[in-house]
This record gives sequence, structure tokens and C-alpha cells, in this order.
Amino acid sequence: MISKSLSFLAVAFVLCVIPTSWAARTVDSHLSSSDLQRFQNVFSAAFSSNDLQSIYYATLNIEPTKSEEKKELCQKLNKFYQESKLNEFEKDFYLVGITKNLKCTEKLPEQQLSKIYAAFKSPVSSAQEVFYRVATHKYLGVEIDETTKAKIVKNLQDILKKDDTLTNLGYAFNVATELGPSASFIADRIEDAIVQADEVDGKLLQFEGGLSITSLIINGAFKASKTFGKSLPIDATQAVKFANYFLSRRSVQTAKGAHVLIEALKTLSSASSKVSPICIQLIGNGQLVAESPVLTVAVVDLLGKPLSPAPQNVVGKVFAKKDNSVLADKIAFTSKSSDKTTYVANLATYKPSRALYVAEISADSTYTQKFNFKVLGKVKVQQLEIGVGELDASSAIKKQPVSYPQKLKEQLSGDHTQKVLLKTTLVEESQATKPITVHQAFVRFYNEKEDKEIIYIAEQDSSKAYKFDMDIGARAGDFNYVSGVYQIYLIVGDASISNSFQWLVADIELKFPAASKTEERKQVVRAPLPEIEHQFRVPDKRPSRIVSDVFTGLCLTPLVLLLVFWSKLGINIGNFNWQPSAIGFHLGFGGILVLFAVFWFKLNMFQTLRCLIPIAIFTFLCGNRLLRRLYAQRMAKTSASSSSVSASS
Repeated sequence: MISKSLSFLAVAFVLCVIPTSWAARTVDSHLSSSDLQRFQNVFSAAFSSNDLQSIYYATLNIEPTKSEEKKELCQKLNKFYQESKLNEFEKDFYLVGITKNLKCTEKLPEQQLSKIYAAFKSPVSSAQEVFYRVATHKYLGVEIDETTKAKIVKNLQDILKKDDTLTNLGYAFNVATELGPSASFIADRIEDAIVQADEVDGKLLQFEGGLSITSLIINGAFKASKTFGKSLPIDATQAVKFANYFLSRRSVQTAKGAHVLIEALKTLSSASSKVSPICIQLIGNGQLVAESPVLTVAVVDLLGKPLSPAPQNVVGKVFAKKDNSVLADKIAFTSKSSDKTTYVANLATYKPSRALYVAEISADSTYTQKFNFKVLGKVKVQQLEIGVGELDASSAIKKQPVSYPQKLKEQLSGDHTQKVLLKTTLVEESQATKPITVHQAFVRFYNEKEDKEIIYIAEQDSSKAYKFDMDIGARAGDFNYVSGVYQIYLIVGDASISNSFQWLVADIELKFPAASKTEERKQVVRAPLPEIEHQFRVPDKRPSRIVSDVFTGLCLTPLVLLLVFWSKLGINIGNFNWQPSAIGFHLGFGGILVLFAVFWFKLNMFQTLRCLIPIAIFTFLCGNRLLRRLYAQRMAKTSASSSSVSASS
């Protein structure tokens, strides 16, 4: 009983899920005319390069515009072949392919043709090489005999046993269609490749290796499945995710990338009505005017071309995004263009109000797409009152009405003991009795003479009327205490209205008190500050020449006294050791003294340190050896004197 219940639930789940995925077989974009034009520019630019691969893929899509350019390109092919760093089998394929596509009159060298014909006499090492060799023979019009095909299939089997990477599988799928029934085993590996696709954000499917590998596998899988009578390699949901990935890569800038992208989208578009996704896209900016709410959509394939056959029934459902209330159901869209790519529906009979809506479009009850759009309303000023009154007035301030878009005839006047009050009610034209809320409601004061403006926000009260109340004295700092005539504007704006406006309501003369020194310091400076010029500290005054000479003499006094005493007492250098360590130490020490003297006159600190380090190391090593030698000599003398004393005793 339990197993039967579980079986029933599983079947029910499948029945619920399948229509959902089936109905979502759409993408929200396609290759536009600007994308195709950019690809044309990429292909055109490839003709001026020296890359065989780029030139080949360009020739598959366009031809050189000038016969001279085509002739010159044919003459340079052998040079490009010699300079290319591609594999030999790739270079052979591209050279032969370009020659055939451009219909060059130059003949290929016999030696090169002989090498191509003999390519299958020995096994090749990769499925990529098998593909390029077979495709090269096909371009040359050379029929591969059955015996050779059997060898190639056996070679391909051995390759896939050793290395069944996605790259090898992709090339195997593409070459299998040229090798006949004996290569049908390759179609059994399609499922192994498809399951290795990586899913991104639940929206994209791709293979490791990027656009080239993904396109290679998808194109090859569909070709092999069709050739060997296998089921479709992917389902409708996977087709949508692969299509989303390819469309996300339409910014590709290489000739090969552009070609494989177009080929992959062609493959998905023409695969089968059971899996091929289409594009249902909103035309325009998604903003409809309430007076003429015409919803326009495009129903095309992934390349932006008409569907074949064209959809017979395009209907839609529109509901408010805020509360999901249905505005219209089963709206019939009619074809607007002769090629049946553009469909329109007029929503005027449903009288949509200003709001954000969701449209669910269905084509032939098979493809559905949802997108948002908004209906713009028109705002209307129901009433506006403005007045000036005393701050401490116990009675209500007298306000004067102003009709849009007129301006108050008389000029208002107010000083720092008064306040300005403005109140307005905004309604929608279609519902003139119900106040509305807008995103932006501002009151702008503009002094034409000073060319300065101050903008305040109008707040909505409990009755949903917009109110602005300004204490002139308290806001004097905002105006920098500049008295004069100001123009009062009401600014109304909203993303969902089509007639945002700025309305000159009245002129007012504002009289502010003089600014105190404290307030002047608080004022915001909106002008460039004075330039700061950096100035070094002025050097101190140097001492006189006499003082400098006396100080120098005092510094030299110890050296002079040393020389005088040496001349009186005499210098004993009899104990000087003429060993290399002693000479090196004294030379190093003297070098350090000379370096310090040069530093005083010429060098900077970093230059001096670079020179001092090697001299100091040399002096240290020599000094260490010298001290060890002197210590050894002293110990020898001490032991000799001790032995002589013991002998005499």
C-alpha cells in the first residue's frame, strides 16, 4: 500500500514539474543586430591579421570586399603558414580551408599535399588531430576508403580509452559523423560528456574550457545524435541554460569565438521543437502611457530571426506586482510585422492605473516568459495655497490659492519674524479625487540676481497633502543672510508619472537680519580656497668669518698638540708588525677617515653608507686577525719569561 502511494506521489510530482519546465522554454535576450554587426567587424578585422585560424573563421562568414584584398591574402597564405606556431595538422586544415573558401588560384605545394594524404598511415595521438585530418581530406575532396576509416575508428577508440577528456570527446562527436556506422559507439559517450557540465547560479550550463569547448561539445553531440539515430542529447531545461550561457558570451572579440558562438546558437535554435528555446522579449523601455497602454513584444529565435513555423497563438496575462491582483487574462496579441516577430496588445480597455505590473506571455501554450513593465500616470495639482504670516500669530495664516500653471500675480514679502507656508494636494488625472504620493516633492527658492538656489523637501501630512513651513529667521543661514527677491518653485517628480514638472508659483521678497561674526564664520564656503604656497624655513644667519676661523682653530688644536708632542718625544714604530693583517687594518682605518672627510665635503649619508659597509667589513676582519696575533705574541713572551725565572732558581 505504501509503495503504491509513493508511486502515485512520484507520478504526480512528475506531472506537476514537467509542464512548468516545458512552459519556461524561453530566454530573455537574443543576438541583436548590433551584436551581429560587431561580429561582422571582428571578421573583417581578421583579414588584416597574419593568424591562419582567425582568417579561416572569417572566411566561413564573410568574403573580402575587394578582389585585390582577396588576391593579396591568397598570396600571403604560405608565408602565414610558415610563421604560424600552431600544430602541423591545424595549419594544414586552416591553409586548405582558407584556400577553398576564398577560391584561391594558387596551388598547394605537392610536398605538402603528399604529407596530408599520408597522415593516416600511422596512428595519431589525439581526437583533435583525427578531426582536423579528416576535415582537411574533406576540403580537398579526397574520399577516405573504408579500410582507412576502420583504422581511424580503431585509433579513436584507443585514444578515448586512454584519455576521455571533454576536448577529446568533443572532437570525437564532430568527426564521428564523417566515419560512418562503425563510429556509432561514440554516440554512446554523449551522456558521459553532458553530465560533466557545470551549472552557474541555476541559470547557466557550461563546460570547463569555456566557450570553445562548450560549443564544440553541443554542436558535436547534436550532430552525432542525429546521424546515429540517438535521442536528443539534452532536455528543454538544459537547452535554456546552455542558451543563456552562449548569450552571456556575446561580447567575444575573436573571429573563432564569434563563429563558434553563432554556430552553437544555430544548433540550439534548429535542434528540435521539443527542446529548442525561443526568446520572448519586451520591446521598448518598459514604460507605458496610461492614455495609450500598448504592450509590444518580440517572439524570435536565439539569433533574432522569425520562428519557423510562426506561433499561431500569443496570449498574455497581466497582474499587479504589488498585490498580484489580475488586471487582464488571456489577452490576445496580434502580429504587427510581416515576418511575425513583433506582437502587440492594447490594454486601454482594461484602464490600467499608475503601477508596476507583471506580464506573463505564452506562445502556442508551450513557451512562456515573464517581465515587468510600468504604466505611467499623469499628476495633477488639485489645489495649492501659499501665504506669509507672523510666527507668533494666534490666528490662522491667510493663504492665497494659485492655479497650475499660473503664477501668483502679487509679490509676497516676509522678514525674519515671519514664516512662509505652502500647501498643495496632488492627484492623478484619471482619479482626481484621491491624493497620491510621489517620490520627489521639493520647494525651490531661486535668487536670479545672485544666481543662487536653496531647495527644501515638502513633507506629506496625515491628509496626504504636501506641506512646506519655513521660519524665515531660523533659515536665514541657508540663504547666507542675502536679502532680496526669490522665486518659489514647486518641483514634482516620480518614476511612475509621465509629466514631472517644475512650476514657478510666486515671487517673494525675503528680508534677513545682518549676520553676526559668529554666523559669518559658520557659513559654508562654496568658493575655491586661497592657494597654499609651501615655503621652507628661512635659514639662520651664519656667524661672521672671524668666529668661524677661531672655532676651526680650536678644533684643530688637539691635532697640532699631538704633532708637537710627537716631535718632542719621538715616534717608536719598532714594534710595528708588517703582517698583511696589520697593514690591512691600518689601511682600512685610514680609508674610513678619508671617507668621512669626503662625506663632509661631497657625499650624502646613503652614498657614504654604501661605501662604508665594505671598508668596515674589511677593517673588522683585518683588525680581528691583528689582535689575535698580538695576543699570541704576548702569551709567548709571558711563557718565555716564566721558564727563564724557573731555570735561574
